[in-house]
Amino acid sequence: MASVFSFSSLYTPNICSSSSFYKPIVAKLGPNQSYWASIEADIEAHLKKAITIRPPEPVFEPMHYLIFSTPKSTAPALCVAACELVGGDRAEAMHAASAIHLMHVAAYTHQHMQIGPGPVVGRELGQPGVELQYKELGLARINEPKIVHKYGPNIELLTGDGLMPLAIELLANAMSPARKNSDKILRVITEVTQSMGSKGLVDGLYREVEWTRSGGENEELFDYVCKKKEGEIHACGATCGAILGDGNDEEIERLKKYGLYVGMIQGIINGSIGRNYNKKRMEKKVEELRVLAMKELNTNFKGKKVVRQIASLIEDFGVSIKL
Repeated sequence: MASVFSFSSLYTPNICSSSSFYKPIVAKLGPNQSYWASIEADIEAHLKKAITIRPPEPVFEPMHYLIFSTPKSTAPALCVAACELVGGDRAEAMHAASAIHLMHVAAYTHQHMQIGPGPVVGRELGQPGVELQYKELGLARINEPKIVHKYGPNIELLTGDGLMPLAIELLANAMSPARKNSDKILRVITEVTQSMGSKGLVDGLYREVEWTRSGGENEELFDYVCKKKEGEIHACGATCGAILGDGNDEEIERLKKYGLYVGMIQGIINGSIGRNYNKKRMEKKVEELRVLAMKELNTNFKGKKVVRQIASLIEDFGVSIKL
């Protein structure tokens, strides 16, 4: 009998009843390790090999800590799964998945820096003084995974800045004349920088503050923030995986849209702004996005065995796919 695995980085609810609205998503496991857990393990192993603690320690120790303690996004794992879905080998997407994780860590670190009074180490968001400071920024994060702050905001700020060029370096190191993959890597670098830059996630972070301070009445702005913050990094992950796996134009476009919808669902339900919004409106929007996402998987991908695993990111919401 299959066991149950709680996908630690994805706090996705079953929206069938309001009482279970914030329920962690679960995936069924067979006798072997879960598909998603195996991908995450491979990405972590790749990062530990690529990024070690070395001199100067004051630079690499906090970098190493943040990389491996920050709550995970599903975008890097989706990158690997998309590569396999179009018939590619998992190893081909490992550099890109690692780079996307570093970009996620940089954004998470900047957004979650401690700015309230008092000691930094071990302090959590809900303690007196800290939540007030975040509220002044217009950021409401309820029940979100937390990270223990071993370093001050000055170190976190500079380390987050350093992670971004490091991510690009990882991608550049993946170029291989023997494999003739330079064009694909350049496309991936473009996708990553666009999704994380001033017209991508950074724009979403800014608009989030604007939306929250406005009182949360602007539905179009709400959707825009979810698209920019979570939607585009997941679209980037799926697109990069499909490119590196030699997917055709249709496959790349379908997976890009699928990733966008998956990310927007996560942004609506799990994001820091989602819990301030009308639940009925969220349920309706999530349902619409689920249906759109599942339609993008209804095609003849080369890696047919992976379709079910990728669909599991949203299948628990009640939409099925005919294989």
